[in-house]
Amino acid sequence: MNTSHRTTPPGNPRHTPTRITRRAALLGGLGLALAGCASGYRGPGRDVTIAAGEPGGFYLAFAEVLAAEVSRAEPLLRCAAVPTEASVANVELVRDGKADLGLVLADVAQSALTGAAPFPSPVPLRALGRVYENYLQLVVRAADGLAGLPSLAGRAVSLGANGSGAAQLGERVFGAAGVRVQAQHLQLADAVAALAGGTIDALLWSGGVPTPALADLNRRTPLALLPLNTVIPQLRAAHGPVYEPVQVPADAYRGVGALATIGVANLLVCSPALPDDVAAAVVRVLAGRAADLVPAQAVGTQFLDVRTLIGTRPVPLQAGAAETYRALHG
Repeated sequence: MNTSHRTTPPGNPRHTPTRITRRAALLGGLGLALAGCASGYRGPGRDVTIAAGEPGGFYLAFAEVLAAEVSRAEPLLRCAAVPTEASVANVELVRDGKADLGLVLADVAQSALTGAAPFPSPVPLRALGRVYENYLQLVVRAADGLAGLPSLAGRAVSLGANGSGAAQLGERVFGAAGVRVQAQHLQLADAVAALAGGTIDALLWSGGVPTPALADLNRRTPLALLPLNTVIPQLRAAHGPVYEPVQVPADAYRGVGALATIGVANLLVCSPALPDDVAAAVVRVLAGRAADLVPAQAVGTQFLDVRTLIGTRPVPLQAGAAETYRALHG
């Protein structure tokens, strides 16, 4: 792996993350302070489950790397990632005590906290960190010559699996653009096969770049991405600053140029019931091993940076996590 990709902070010119607060900026040297830090968890041995995402996407790839690092750093914690339909499903698993941690898009977390659709009532969540930026990717076949959201009017589009953050955001995006499509809700593997086979005209996916399943499809069926930045003002007016302008780097997918799209922070969340010492152990890994938490396929512009780990709005930091960040920083 090219280590230069590991250390590129999300605050570079290629995307615009949440504004870094003074407290977040002070964490800039945290990784150095934690170099060589020994394991610190002294509680009883236990399993720790991370609700992740679909095979072929970055949720699961990142969660698997994180689980391995937590298990290595804290031998008493047997950490494992499990595949899910992603954000909405992960909130439900954390809420119901079926997962200790979950990867959740900030806009889905906001809906959960307030009890907005698709959640029937408020879900109390806490955060351990802002881990990376999701890029909303609207993917079409290059040969079709489609350009912009209006070109998809009346066409078959997969807006992401039921239970995913892409499904919620996809409805919002096309609603803001005033474009009606024949919406389907396919899992990533099925959507990739449908796009390749011509039974859908586009698929919407929220994840890192390049997403391995899309990169593989692009080698067989040349793809294009459609820009989505034009609807950001409407989305922010309706839902607040959880949506950010970001830039997909040129050649993140072979033959696909740079383009502007929508970014949403990805948060590692838990329920308020998570023990403080477990939260602290995971935070020590997030803060001290940031460079090791990047899946091999990553371009690197979207992954966690110790300076922005505590930028978890709208979800408050878990108490043990907050105390650990304070203690590590001094």
